[in-house]
Amino acid sequence: MLDNALLNILVCPADRGPLVLVDSADGELLYNPRLRRAYRIEDGIPVLLVDEARDVDDDEHARLMERARPADPR
Repeated sequence: MLDNALLNILVCPADRGPLVLVDSADGELLYNPRLRRAYRIEDGIPVLLVDEARDVDDDEHARLMERARPADPR
């Protein structure tokens, strides 16, 4: 699990906006709902590379948003 302090400073490399942490069936991932791009987390380390992100369709977007945990708005 990512530390809240780390989650609060991580941003999407494509649009520099905040990411949400999602507990999915495949484990945790970071998600940008604005661009609908998902970034994997390997061994507790976010892989925030634009070329490594995957696109998310409408159905998966809805599922991810149900499980999303946004960053603490401090």
